Amino acid sequence: MASVVFYFQVHQPYRLRRYSIFDDSPSYFDDYNNEQILRKVAQKCYLPTNRLLLELLRQYGGRFRVSYSVTGTVIDQFRQWAPEVLQTFEDLAATGCVEFIAETFYHSLSFLYSREEFVDQTEQHCGMMKALFGARPRVFRNTELTYNNDVARTVEEMGFDAILTEGADNVLGYRSPNFLYNPPNCRRLKMLMKNYRLSDDIAFRFGNRAWAEWPLTTEKFAGWVDQINGNGYVCNLFMDYETFGEHQWADTGIFDFLRALPDAILRGGKNDFLTVSEAIHRYPAVGEVDVPHMISWADTERDLSAWLGNSMQSNALHDVYTLRNDVLAAGDPLLLHQWRMLQTSDHFYYMCTKYFADGDVHKYFNPYESPYDAYINYMNILDNVRARCH
Repeated sequence: MASVVFYFQVHQPYRLRRYSIFDDSPSYFDDYNNEQILRKVAQKCYLPTNRLLLELLRQYGGRFRVSYSVTGTVIDQFRQWAPEVLQTFEDLAATGCVEFIAETFYHSLSFLYSREEFVDQTEQHCGMMKALFGARPRVFRNTELTYNNDVARTVEEMGFDAILTEGADNVLGYRSPNFLYNPPNCRRLKMLMKNYRLSDDIAFRFGNRAWAEWPLTTEKFAGWVDQINGNGYVCNLFMDYETFGEHQWADTGIFDFLRALPDAILRGGKNDFLTVSEAIHRYPAVGEVDVPHMISWADTERDLSAWLGNSMQSNALHDVYTLRNDVLAAGDPLLLHQWRMLQTSDHFYYMCTKYFADGDVHKYFNPYESPYDAYINYMNILDNVRARCH
């Protein structure tokens, strides 16, 4: 039996407004633009996809399962501008067939710079998940699946049962992402690794008419999943939720594909769907995977170069975390919240100068003309934050 583990990342950042060196307002975020984007994505993706999945979860009576991580920043925006979306997530949680996974509240790269900040943001996110959906998460995924052995050890010490990461070829070697593994020096933590080939067939290639496998039918995809039998336990399909309706528009047939997929997978009784926690309880780990260097699910390199590939990004990240003690000492809850919103990884993505081999998905909703504009704007705001600390 091959178990499909569907995991979706739901995230939107708070984009920054244009902020000059002469500006001294403590208002850093472009509320108008953020609201417009959120409402647009809600109509194209979040609402139709949630309603479709809710229908499927009820139709299949527990045989169809999905897992999510929903960032604190997008939930705050749902509360501000689209409470009906948050209600649909609560409806999904009420089915008992959905698992919500922990991550850093602000979708940050805090693990790289401050373990204390990383733990604080993860605890904040766990508290929000418990309050909204009724259960404290037992599984963790770091921002953009950034991961190494140190992340695993810290996450195990925090009490989690499992962690998600990228099934990167350079760390798996001859091994398959279709098994569960243990990180080295962890006693019980399990790791699930993304099957990036099958995930990206949906997330990136589905609507590409130049792709040799276009059009992707559910029968064809179910056949690929079926091939895992005898060569693995799980098919880890990890992707951005915005795949549905936003990155792959409705006219590609993506919603029809999603609607028909459970039946195609379940037909014949050989394969099923599990949440992440169900997968780790059903299947044993088959060995260790050593990941000494940071990996991620971003781009063909599967590394940190999307956020730390140039000196602007390195400088901005270093400078924002250098302020931690000063921000905490200031004792201003609004300042603390804004400083953490400035840690969201998207701000540094906008400063990226490398070529993206997987297309324009990462440039979606980028508000800047150039990476240099993004850097200058960000550092102007950081100067104001620094001034407010004293």
